[in-house]
Amino acid sequence: MGWRVILALVHTFAVRSLCLQEDVSVISPQNCSLDCIIKGKAICEYCRITREDVSMTLGVSTEEMFGSCVPWPCSLFLGVHIPTACQHYVHAPHDITVEFLPNDSPLYDIAVISWRPSLYGLSFLRGFQVSLQALGGTQTDCQLFLFQSNLTLSAAEADRVYRSDPFQLALDAQFAVTVMALPVPEQWSNFYKSEYFSTRSCLEKNGLEQCQKDWYPSDIKVEQHGLDIVVTFNLAPPNLGINKYFSWCYGGGKRNYTTIKVNPTANVTHHRYRLLHLEPETHYSCELAADVVDAIRKTFDFQVRGIEEEPSSFTTDGSLLALLLPVLILLAILSVVFVLVINQKKLRGSKRKTKVAADVIKQHDSKCVLQEQNLVLLARPRPPRLLICYSNVDGPAHVRAVMLLAAFIQQHFATQVFLDLWEELSLTEEGLMSWLCRRLEESDFVLVVCSQGLQQELRRSAEEGAGGREGGAAIVAVSLIGEALARAQAGGQGLSKYMTVIFDYSRETDVPGVLGLATRYSLMRDLPLLFSHLHGVALEGPGRHLQVEHISEEAYHKLPAGGALQWALHEAGQQ
Repeated sequence: MGWRVILALVHTFAVRSLCLQEDVSVISPQNCSLDCIIKGKAICEYCRITREDVSMTLGVSTEEMFGSCVPWPCSLFLGVHIPTACQHYVHAPHDITVEFLPNDSPLYDIAVISWRPSLYGLSFLRGFQVSLQALGGTQTDCQLFLFQSNLTLSAAEADRVYRSDPFQLALDAQFAVTVMALPVPEQWSNFYKSEYFSTRSCLEKNGLEQCQKDWYPSDIKVEQHGLDIVVTFNLAPPNLGINKYFSWCYGGGKRNYTTIKVNPTANVTHHRYRLLHLEPETHYSCELAADVVDAIRKTFDFQVRGIEEEPSSFTTDGSLLALLLPVLILLAILSVVFVLVINQKKLRGSKRKTKVAADVIKQHDSKCVLQEQNLVLLARPRPPRLLICYSNVDGPAHVRAVMLLAAFIQQHFATQVFLDLWEELSLTEEGLMSWLCRRLEESDFVLVVCSQGLQQELRRSAEEGAGGREGGAAIVAVSLIGEALARAQAGGQGLSKYMTVIFDYSRETDVPGVLGLATRYSLMRDLPLLFSHLHGVALEGPGRHLQVEHISEEAYHKLPAGGALQWALHEAGQQ
């Protein structure tokens, strides 16, 4: 019974025509029913048809008719009884526009679609279907609109603009809207028109103070109290529900990470926290952000000034100085006598000691050398900067080993490490190639982690004449470093900036030929040599041997970062 009603309905749409006013105007959908369309009432000029209305009027499942949002071909309804009814051609609508309506919701945009009908096939036109598809998602929304079946649409009325009902759409999303002329012709082309559009972002619609994703601290003030720094910043509005923030600062070869918890209230707009244990006369670069996913970070920097000693009052009060001068002279004489007595006792004690064990002398010498070299490291104006390059085609275990090696070097080598895994924000802003070229120029040293995957990608790149599909950045880095090595050698310049390393599960043959001039190390066996290279500290000298605590193949895993690195190397070797 349902099929007969459907065929009768579509037959009615095909044989009846529609009449509109002659003036050009915008036609919005009416709140009328499918029954009104079937009976051809004059008040039903342009009606929205809902699934519930179809189900009630025809007694059939709406999912069966409109579930896929694609109408059935004309022949399925009319071709059986009236073959000539499907020999027409309904052209696609045009001038599709999207209009956003004002609304109070902070989560959605309200959009209305409008269009003009085509001049071709007006006498057969029975309505429109508007479909909305979210790009990259599964959200689909459809609206069906039908004309009054006993009117005729003239060619002069093709300039009329038809509108849809409002669509409720998520913010900051992309959509494809398709307007289709009904009934669907047998010639499946040019009967629909699609357009792409984007809804507004939360920032554009609601402003910064209403969007958690886009908010960031905009008012930051820095004050120095002694050797501590007090940072004051503006809090997020209470309606965003942000009660945790974080800050990290880098300076003097160390990172200072601070977690900040607050209780947001309407009366409190700012919060302050203190950065402790900072180095005097040191420049620090910091980031401050809300502790939420993908939060925007606000950067700021400052210089820690040294504490100036107050001038002594003795220099300004001449009378007091004159009174204390005899006392000071007496104290100086007593001090000299005391020092002479102590030195005489030490001299007698040293004469009694005629032998000292060889191992004690050796231990004393190595401690002195270590102390001397530490003073050299602390005297550097800034830590050496090291860029680590690697291939990511060897698997996640190899990438994890590289990341933990970088963390170990940064924590225990007094070295600032550049690694793409740690600078996602800069990579997003600059692009991978721009970031790589900048870091190659800024770094004091460049370390290439060679592996089987890197060698395979270089071989494939040479065969195909293009960069590897996954390891393209590593291939570009190797090419740039190879060119820099060749230029340095031709110009008689030093080659110490560039190094290659292999892990225990790699082979010497994994080192690319273009990097043959770079210094080679095998980790973790050559860990002390890598430390010596980065800081320019000689491990051996006349009568002395430098040993840096925990910087050796036998002892590095005793540190927490070294233990994690050892386990990562073990997993990568098994894989």
